[in-house]
Amino acid sequence: MSKEKIAKVFDYKDFKTLQRYVNPYGQIETRKKTNLSAKQQRQLAVAIKRARHIALLPFVVK
Repeated sequence: MSKEKIAKVFDYKDFKTLQRYVNPYGQIETRKKTNLSAKQQRQLAVAIKRARHIALLPFVVK
């Protein structure tokens, strides 16, 4: 992914976008794989955790 196409702010309600950054085991992808800055990676992690908490994303994938 190129940095121009990546959203600057991640919204926890946009679970379709967040699913791209979660691997098949349900783990958040690393910075090397997502190609995000440290600030964007932290925002992504917070958004994914919020989406999991309100059941938009699963904690564990079967």
